[in-house]
Amino acid sequence: MVLLCVLAVAAGIAIGFVGGVFRWCLRHLDQWRVDVLQWSADLPGPGWLIPIAVTAVGATIGAIVVRVVPLAAGSGIQHVEAVDRGEADPPPLRVVLAKFIGGLIAIGSGLILGREGPTVHMGAAIGAEAGRRARLGVNDIRLMQTSLSGAGLGVAFNAPIGGALFAFEEVAKSFRLRLVIPTLLAVSVAVACSRLVLGDRSDFMVAEVETPSIVVLPVFVVFGLVTGVLGVAYNRVILGAIALVRHFGHVPPIAKATVIGGIIGALLAIDPLTAGGGDTLSQQIFDGGSMVLPVVAGLLVVRFLAGPLSYAAGTPGGLFAPMLAVGALWGVLFAALADLLLPDDQPSLRIAMVIVGMSALFGASVRAPITGVVLVVEMVATTSVTIPMAVATACAVLVAHLAGSPPIYDSLREQMLVDMPPGPGNPEGTARA
Repeated sequence: MVLLCVLAVAAGIAIGFVGGVFRWCLRHLDQWRVDVLQWSADLPGPGWLIPIAVTAVGATIGAIVVRVVPLAAGSGIQHVEAVDRGEADPPPLRVVLAKFIGGLIAIGSGLILGREGPTVHMGAAIGAEAGRRARLGVNDIRLMQTSLSGAGLGVAFNAPIGGALFAFEEVAKSFRLRLVIPTLLAVSVAVACSRLVLGDRSDFMVAEVETPSIVVLPVFVVFGLVTGVLGVAYNRVILGAIALVRHFGHVPPIAKATVIGGIIGALLAIDPLTAGGGDTLSQQIFDGGSMVLPVVAGLLVVRFLAGPLSYAAGTPGGLFAPMLAVGALWGVLFAALADLLLPDDQPSLRIAMVIVGMSALFGASVRAPITGVVLVVEMVATTSVTIPMAVATACAVLVAHLAGSPPIYDSLREQMLVDMPPGPGNPEGTARA
């Protein structure tokens, strides 16, 4: 146990700085993308072709990275879970470089992908490498990669407790002491180191939110139930987009990524908020941006479809951050309806619904309700909506469970194992069709 703790601290320092620099670079790439969009809009002639070309090239390079290191594809969380279950080998250290470079280029170019997938997988690879270098047994190497995957998520969202819960609830699905202690150490050290790079502030700046009255709690129950249906639909759209792209098997994966990148780039040319990871959009909502409801509805529909399409391109990048933006948009729409039906003396539920929408959609899709609630609480740095969040997220997860919809990463893990050739790290795998 002592050796595991020492290794967890050392690996936590590594993913803290690697993940912190990764996020720092993405922050500057986001600003660069905004500058390019403004510059291209002012050009005479078809300046809208520039964002299309930028995103298409970014998707192409991301796909090339995946061709060199196939494990760099997609989120990587499904691979982390497969390793924890003994269904795949722990990721090699080269995954760190591939995820770092491929993720920066794919996400930075404007694809609707999350930063958490690369940081989780990089953390897992660093943890596994630390275990290998210390000559740990196979089970302890897997434990290290699980612990450091939580550290990677904590760094991605500046959410140490949420990152730890992710490792327990979603990856390992257990709270064994041998896992808990190294994970808490790794997450704490990793987030502390990342804050040296990024600064010590929550991901979203949210004004004080008034605690919703217990009288309106049934509204959040209904919101959670409907969000559960939305989560089921979102998972099906993700899997449907992947199946659609795979249907064109005669087209090289790099070419398919290029085409998808061009489509997302066209959305960027129309409205920068339609693409990208979604943090800017969510912060604008928290700031009380003056988006009219038809625009909010349009953004919700576009991101609901284009996010899964971006993921289907197969470049490095995750699902969480875009999912949170979809939940925020959905919260705005539902709050507008609720505010019309509630008495005039009730304060607006807009910001509360936005926060709850993030956690409820996460819970319905990923099926990790405690992680979803705590993660969002840490990201917005407020606890005044905790009870509605817990109720709505529980209702959303219940609906998704009763609908028979599997958690998204269970479905992605099964697909990944089918695609992997059989071998020591994939005893039940089959050859790629």
